[in-house]
Amino acid sequence: MKHTTNYTNTFIEVADDCPVSQAETPPEKKIKTLAELQYEQIMKNPYHYTSDDIIFECYALKNDIPESEKQLARIQFFSKGQPCLRSSPLSKRYGFGTHHNDEGKVAIFPVESKEYQKFLNDPTVKKVKAMRSKKI
Repeated sequence: MKHTTNYTNTFIEVADDCPVSQAETPPEKKIKTLAELQYEQIMKNPYHYTSDDIIFECYALKNDIPESEKQLARIQFFSKGQPCLRSSPLSKRYGFGTHHNDEGKVAIFPVESKEYQKFLNDPTVKKVKAMRSKKI
């Protein structure tokens, strides 16, 4: 069975306990963090990748999976459930909402942006909250 993290026509709002009121770019580290990898992939290519593409590509980069082995590794990776972008540090910590279009392709929007508000107010777009960082 193949699991997926993809959504369609859905907007992931920032978490209720997100510590910022304006989006922040994840800080650069010597070894790139998951937030940095996701941010770069999505910002450079809005609406180009699905959630599955992003989550797997970040996993592949973190684990040094060579291009020749990616196809098989991706099948194995999605043979069990994976955390979706609701658990991404971009929405939990850095203040970015994530929009999944009708094809499941992803773009991110700063919490303070007009686009973010537009998605919140659009009754045709399903809304889900990013996961909280702390349990209540």
